[in-house]
Amino acid sequence: MDKQTQIELEAAAFRRLQQHLMEDRQDVQNIDMMNLTGFCRNCLSRWYQEAANARGIEMDKDAAREAFYGMPFAQWKAKYQTDASEDAKAAFKDSHKE
Repeated sequence: MDKQTQIELEAAAFRRLQQHLMEDRQDVQNIDMMNLTGFCRNCLSRWYQEAANARGIEMDKDAAREAFYGMPFAQWKAKYQTDASEDAKAAFKDSHKE
């Protein structure tokens, strides 16, 4: 496989992951993702921002989140984020001691 095809396939997989998290599984909370996988939607948006910045494209956290979430983060939170359970908060605290 040539390098360009690999890049295009990786980009397609990323877009599908983004669609899955933003459209198919809006019910999955970021804290639950963090507890199970060690990353969440915010991590993905930060990695997007870091990639843009590494290429000389100015992008702040809010712009990166809006690009990833497809809407301002505050709007996403109001529509889809629920209060985390005490168990989820405790698991997060325990797994992110550093």
